[in-house]
Amino acid sequence: METVSCCSINSHSSFHRYTNFHYHTKTIKSRPSFIVSVFKTPIARRSRKEENPPNVESGNTLLEKVFKKLDKVIVDFLDPPLHLSIDANYILSDNFAPVSELSPTECDVIQGSIPTCLNGVYIRNGPNPQFHPNGPHHYFDGDGMVHSIRISNGRATFCSRYVKTNKYLIERQHRSHVVPNVIGGTRGIGPFMARAAVFAARVIFGQYDIINGIGVANTNVSVLGGKVYALCESDIPYAVKVKDDGDVITLGHDDFGGKLSKNMTAHPKIDHKTKEAFAFRYWATKPYLTYFRFDSNGNKQPDVPIFSMEHPSLTHDLAITQKYAIVCETQIGASPMNLIHGGRLVGVDSTKVPRVGVLPRYANDESDMKWFEVPGFNIFHAVNAWDETEEDGSEVVVLVAPNILSVEHFFDRADLIHGSMEKVRINLRTGVVSRKTLSSNNLEFPVINPAFIGKKNKYVYAATSEQSPAKCRMMRVSGVAKLDIAATEENNEIDECTIASRIYGNNCFGGEPFFIARDPEDPNLEEDDGYVVCYVHDESLGVSKFLVMDARSPTLEVVAEVKLPQRVPYGLHGIFIREKDLNEM
Repeated sequence: METVSCCSINSHSSFHRYTNFHYHTKTIKSRPSFIVSVFKTPIARRSRKEENPPNVESGNTLLEKVFKKLDKVIVDFLDPPLHLSIDANYILSDNFAPVSELSPTECDVIQGSIPTCLNGVYIRNGPNPQFHPNGPHHYFDGDGMVHSIRISNGRATFCSRYVKTNKYLIERQHRSHVVPNVIGGTRGIGPFMARAAVFAARVIFGQYDIINGIGVANTNVSVLGGKVYALCESDIPYAVKVKDDGDVITLGHDDFGGKLSKNMTAHPKIDHKTKEAFAFRYWATKPYLTYFRFDSNGNKQPDVPIFSMEHPSLTHDLAITQKYAIVCETQIGASPMNLIHGGRLVGVDSTKVPRVGVLPRYANDESDMKWFEVPGFNIFHAVNAWDETEEDGSEVVVLVAPNILSVEHFFDRADLIHGSMEKVRINLRTGVVSRKTLSSNNLEFPVINPAFIGKKNKYVYAATSEQSPAKCRMMRVSGVAKLDIAATEENNEIDECTIASRIYGNNCFGGEPFFIARDPEDPNLEEDDGYVVCYVHDESLGVSKFLVMDARSPTLEVVAEVKLPQRVPYGLHGIFIREKDLNEM
C-alpha cells in the first residue's frame, strides 16, 4: 500500500482545543428514528425558510426549567450506567468532536493543482451536535452539518453550515435538547417511557412544533429533480442551496407537494440516464417498508407498501438494476421487547434470517415482490446491482455490498464489526442464491462511478478501516481501496479483488471517498477515468485537508492537497455537483 503524509503544517495549538465541545451548554438528545411511530397518522409539514425561526420562548421560562429538571431526573435516576458507546465525553472527542459554523473561506492549495474538470462543489454531511450532551449520546444522534468545498478554476472555498432543521432551530432557542433520541437514550422501558412522556408534554404545552418534523438531516446529500437535499431516514428531506460564494443555506422541509408525509431513506438511488430516483422508508409499525420513486422532475410517485416484510428492519440502503429495486431485510430492527429486557428499542435479533427482496422498479403494488433468504447477510450500504441472464434464459440479479460481520456489536462495539465485500447472485426462476467474497478486508462507505448505478460495473472505491480501532468508537478510515469486482469472473480462484490502495499517513484518517468522472459527457470514457476525493484529518497536528487522487493510478496518487481553514469532523456521506448543474438549480 502507498502511504501519503496527510499533513505537514504545524498547528498543535488547535489540536488541544478541539478535544472539548465548541459550546459549553446543556444536554442534547436527538435523532429519534423510530419514535415518530408514536404518532400513527402522517404529518403534513409546512415549508420553513431559514430566516424564519420558530416562535417559541427562550430557555429561561419556568416551564422550560421544569422540563430541564425532568430531563436531569431521567439521566440521574432512570438511565443505566453509561456504556462507552454512548458516553459523549468519550465518543465526541478528538476529531469526532463537533465544530462551529464557518462562513465561506478561501483555501490554500499546498500540493499539486486541482483539475479544472472538478469545477463545482463537493458537499459532505455528518453529525455535529450543537450542545454538549450530559446523558446518553450515540454518534448518530448529532445535528446535521454539511461541509462544502466550492471549486472554480483551481481555486477552492470551504464552508461549514448546520442544516437548519426544525429540531435545530427550536433547540437553539431553548438553548438545550428538546427531542429525545432513540439510538443513545432509550435503553430500558423506564427511560424510554419517561423521555416519550416529557417530549409529549413539550408538544402539548407548545414547547415543540412537531408539525415540521423531528429529524436531524445528518446522513447524506442528494439531488432530486434538480434540487439539493440534506437527508436522514428519520424525517423528510431538507432542501439546501449552494450559493455562488460557496455558502450553503437551508431552504426548509420539502414534502413534494404533500405526497411525502413521512420519512424516507437517506440513500435514494439515481438512474444516471433517466434521472429518476428510487427510494423507500422503513417504519416501526406495518407496513414496515414502503417503496416509492421520483420522476426526472422530482415528482413523487405513489407509495407501494411492502406488507410481506413481516418484521421491522433497519433497511438503510437499496440498490437498483435496469429492471428491479432491491432491498435487504436485516437482523437490525425495532422491538418493544428489547426495552422490556433492558435493551435498546433498536436492536439486533440474532434468530432472524436476513432476506433480500426483489421488486420490479416500476411496480404499482407488491404482487411481484420476491424474497430470498441469505443467512448472515446484513448490509448497511449497497455498492451496486445489475441484471444478467443465464444460458437457459433465467433472469439473475447480482448485488454487491459489504456484509457486516458480527452485527450483534453494531451499536455497542463498533470496533468489533467488520465489513467483508460480497457479491450475491440470485436466480429469480430457481431461487438459488450464490455468494462470493470479493475482499476480506474491513471495507465500508463504498462508492462507484455514478454513471454505472444499476448497470454492471467493474470498479469500486471503499474506505478501509484502521487496523486497531479504539474500543466502542465509530470506525476511523485509514485509507481508500480500489477493487476490481469483475476479476472473479475471469478467475474464480481470486478471493481478493483489491488492485490499488492508499493509506493516508500516520495518525491521519478520512471518511467516505467519492468518485468524480473526468468527463461524464464523453461516452467513450473509461469507467475509472477520473478522481477520488475525500476529507482527511491529521489528529497529531489538528489539520484537515481535501485530497484529490488519480483513480487510475496503481497507488491512487494524490494530484492535489487543499489545506482547509477549519477542522472537518469525521462524517458520513456526500456528493459532488458540477458547476453546470449548480447553475441550473
